[in-house]
Amino acid sequence: MSIDVEKILRPTDNPFPPFQPKYMMLAGGEEMVIRQVSREDIPDILKHVEPLLHVERDYYDVVAARLYSELLAYYRYRVQDEYVLVAQINGELVAVVNGRSLSKDVGMSYHTVALRRGLRVGAHAFASKMEYHFDILGQKEVLIVAESPIGFRRWMIEYELEKRFHMAHELGGVPSWSLTKELFNKARATLVVGRRPVPKHLLEKAKAAILPPTDPPKAPADLLAATRSMYDSTGTALMSQRWQQEGNA
Repeated sequence: MSIDVEKILRPTDNPFPPFQPKYMMLAGGEEMVIRQVSREDIPDILKHVEPLLHVERDYYDVVAARLYSELLAYYRYRVQDEYVLVAQINGELVAVVNGRSLSKDVGMSYHTVALRRGLRVGAHAFASKMEYHFDILGQKEVLIVAESPIGFRRWMIEYELEKRFHMAHELGGVPSWSLTKELFNKARATLVVGRRPVPKHLLEKAKAAILPPTDPPKAPADLLAATRSMYDSTGTALMSQRWQQEGNA
């Protein structure tokens, strides 16, 4: 008897309502659309995530490596109940967020990656995926971790997350923090923005193509340019110092 191994390996996604697209006016006057994408869109996103593997500042390398694998697993049907949202300005990809449903009441936040800095696009995209968990999926809490100081300030501090240190997060088994529905509702007035429905011309522009980011984070030509102090939390200073000692700088 032949066995179709793919049917065993491939998880079955549960039916969930889709994220309803939204848009917002950014501080610079540009209109940003946040929408859910399908598996067919993932190859267009992966090619814009891959260059970030080489940007160590603010832990983009770690986050990009993990996000890349999560998107690829979603595309190849190796993760259950994952969703992916993108933020676009005139079609340009400016942020990617993803996560999955762990159970009826609990969501699992994966990553929030901003490909344009300085406009809080990452914060807006994160708020949108929390909106998806609580308002559309009707969950009671979302488990979250941060891999960078920026993420810690944006999620743990701004939303006043609760500790769930007895629960290991899927992102490497580190202790989880929790955003409950009560905390989300408390922060909603100041941190959640955007309107629906998205004007037809904006949505059509976003769906037409996922255009490359015009000013993505880049690794500096000079390693010392990324150094904020001798004990830079990104590790740049220590790596540069080690290379100099080894005579390879």
